[in-house]
Amino acid sequence: MSNDTNVDDPPEDAPDAAPEEDRPAEQPERQGDQSPLEEDGDRRPDVDDPIDEFEPSSDEEEGDDIETVDDLGSTVEVDPGVEVDEEIAEDDLLGGLKIDSTEDIEVPDRLVDQVIGQDEARDIIIKAAKQRRHVMMIGSPGTGKSMLAKAMSQLLPKEDLQDVLVYHNPDDGNEPKVRTVPAGKGEQIIDAHKEEARKRNQMRSILMWIIIAVVLGYAILAGGQLLLGILAAGIIWLIFRYTSRGSDAMVPNMIVNNGEQRVAPFEDATGAHAGALLGDVRHDPFQSGGMETPSHDRVEPGSIHKSNKGVLFVDEINTLDIRTQQKLMTAIQEGEFAITGQSERSSGAMVQTEPVPCDFIMVAAGNLDAMENMHPALRNRIKGYGYEVYMDDTIEDTPEMRRKYARFIAQEVERDGRLPHFTDDAVEEVILEAKRRSGRKNHLTLLFRSLGGLVRVAGDIARAEDRDFTTRDDVLQAKARSRSIEQQLADDYIERRKDYELQVNDGGVEGRVNGLAVMGEDSGIMLPVMAEIAPAQGGGQVIATGQLKEMAEESVQNVSAIIKKFSDVDLSEKDIHIQFVQAGQQGVDGDSASITVATAVISALENIPVDQSVAMTGSLSVRGDVLPVGGVTHKIEAAAKAGCTKIIIPEANKQDVMIEDEYEEMVEIIPCSNISEVLDVALMGEPKKDSLVDRLKSITGTAFDQGTVGSAGGSNPSPQ
Repeated sequence: MSNDTNVDDPPEDAPDAAPEEDRPAEQPERQGDQSPLEEDGDRRPDVDDPIDEFEPSSDEEEGDDIETVDDLGSTVEVDPGVEVDEEIAEDDLLGGLKIDSTEDIEVPDRLVDQVIGQDEARDIIIKAAKQRRHVMMIGSPGTGKSMLAKAMSQLLPKEDLQDVLVYHNPDDGNEPKVRTVPAGKGEQIIDAHKEEARKRNQMRSILMWIIIAVVLGYAILAGGQLLLGILAAGIIWLIFRYTSRGSDAMVPNMIVNNGEQRVAPFEDATGAHAGALLGDVRHDPFQSGGMETPSHDRVEPGSIHKSNKGVLFVDEINTLDIRTQQKLMTAIQEGEFAITGQSERSSGAMVQTEPVPCDFIMVAAGNLDAMENMHPALRNRIKGYGYEVYMDDTIEDTPEMRRKYARFIAQEVERDGRLPHFTDDAVEEVILEAKRRSGRKNHLTLLFRSLGGLVRVAGDIARAEDRDFTTRDDVLQAKARSRSIEQQLADDYIERRKDYELQVNDGGVEGRVNGLAVMGEDSGIMLPVMAEIAPAQGGGQVIATGQLKEMAEESVQNVSAIIKKFSDVDLSEKDIHIQFVQAGQQGVDGDSASITVATAVISALENIPVDQSVAMTGSLSVRGDVLPVGGVTHKIEAAAKAGCTKIIIPEANKQDVMIEDEYEEMVEIIPCSNISEVLDVALMGEPKKDSLVDRLKSITGTAFDQGTVGSAGGSNPSPQ
């Protein structure tokens, strides 16, 4: 802003309408509808504006070196100036990067260049910024939705930003007038109005004291009526004091100030209540007697107004109530939205401004359930005038991606500003953890928030010991310290069961099998299943206890089909009792215990003991095929902690196993594709077991060829 602007001497004959050159340039039509604001130009009150001819300084505009979307591409150089050995890149955890620490890696300045793994979403954000389209991003938490929204605001042009002023309306005080001016000009207008009000009040004060002096002098000289003169002087002071508030009310209220904004505005309205999102009018307890605050001074902008010409980001959009979503939809469609009090009992509800511009780009985000409670018309507005994109959870493990993950660690260190840089072996350990957390072979996780938490904990450990670099040992300690609540509970359960001898990991027991389950997303736990056969009191039935959810109940029914097919026992005369031991209040959800239930029931029916050093997980089809499940890595590690030495998993999940080095020598992992293979490993007592397995092989077939099952498990196994 130019320093030579003279606001001390505003022109006396200010025009009643803004000059044509002061009006913001009309924006091109967006989304097919042109708002009334774009048709009519700036809204302004019929009051004198002492600074209409001032323009923002041109030297500030020339100093803004903002790159446009046209300067961006889809390819980002992730390792500028760093040597890459392509010969070893394929097998090297660093993708061939020749670095001593993350200090050698250059971090890009633009957020859009820092995005990793979400290439489709990144390209959509670039296109949406160029075309001013709305975007809805759906995916797991921590995949970079808010980062992409911020990156979008950096790609938008700055030159059309505006300040928004609210003026007193002399005709109707409850309907303040609204005016938009180029960014940076609002402060000049406010200062000029304040200076003019100050001069006006100064003249009024001089006049008041002159009148008071004349009245007092006349009262004394005329008849010595000093008391009467003082009373008259007090009345004059009150009159001037009361009427002076009218001049103060002429100073406008700037509700949106973009004078210092270097890029397009970005407003995170996640979880905002209606007033914070749509704007509000403060309550005023004084409504009369000259003590009230002018209505235009009580107007508060909402996030939709602050994000004008920028980006409005709303995560978990389904948490907004339906009425708020409807109003948000109106704001998107019209490009302007009047501010009024959101509380019906407040005096602010009497106030409603002229429409305030809110020409923003909407970036809505959420998990998969966000679409269920989202207003269909609001989603239609976003979809009809923009893009929908699903955020990936994992990405293929390539040398280029490993180099980007090394850069991600450098980004986290630079963003935090207090962490020591990571050595090359520490970076390798973090990348290994990214591979484990993906849950899929040859993939890396894209849940960067939790991975960034690991980086920060490791850096804090190194910083606490006042070391210059974060080492691999720090990362290993961080992995132990940054366990989730579920993992801590799982470890505690395992220890408690050992204390009370509820954990059995040797010998043979009829009808008891060590099943495996997952708590939360990354915490394995051993969950024993017991089966008992009893004479039926009526018709034979399968009774399962342990807080079973719908999917778990269905899996028990599928198991009963296998049992009925192979068993020589008349099940109409038997009741099969199945207990999920210590399932807890959370119950059992999912079908990954299907082979566990089948093994326990078959063991109880045939009186064949189950090897208690064996633990197992897997789903079961009605034909006897073992189908893939999720969380096998965490389940295997839980079984190892519990003392089991053999773990049965589905053949299709073999590619997903990425256990820690410390567990590899502790357990033997046995992939199985059919229930007969499971029983061959789990049951004890050779003569009876061999006879049972041979009989079962002859009557169960393979519903799927091996290639099909493997493909299904490798693509997207559901977490169980």
